[in-house]
Amino acid sequence: MNPRVTEVHVMRPYQLALTFANGERKAFNCEPYLNKGFFVQLKNLEYFNQVRVMQSGGTIHWPNGQDFCPDTLYLASENLKE
Repeated sequence: MNPRVTEVHVMRPYQLALTFANGERKAFNCEPYLNKGFFVQLKNLEYFNQVRVMQSGGTIHWPNGQDFCPDTLYLASENLKE
């Protein structure tokens, strides 16, 4: 099992900075998902910026229920250059 998300911050439009339970910090690009069904609403930047950590699942989510599998977030993200 991959580490779970503990913090999320919007870096720039459709780009998230994620901190994982093991201390790793990674960047996740949401753009490839924005034209897919449930995620289309994320194109609205005001809505996109409402992202939060879902404590019970160790992932991120938005008010209308959009979320990503925590494994996808970990495996599809790139290490942040500090």
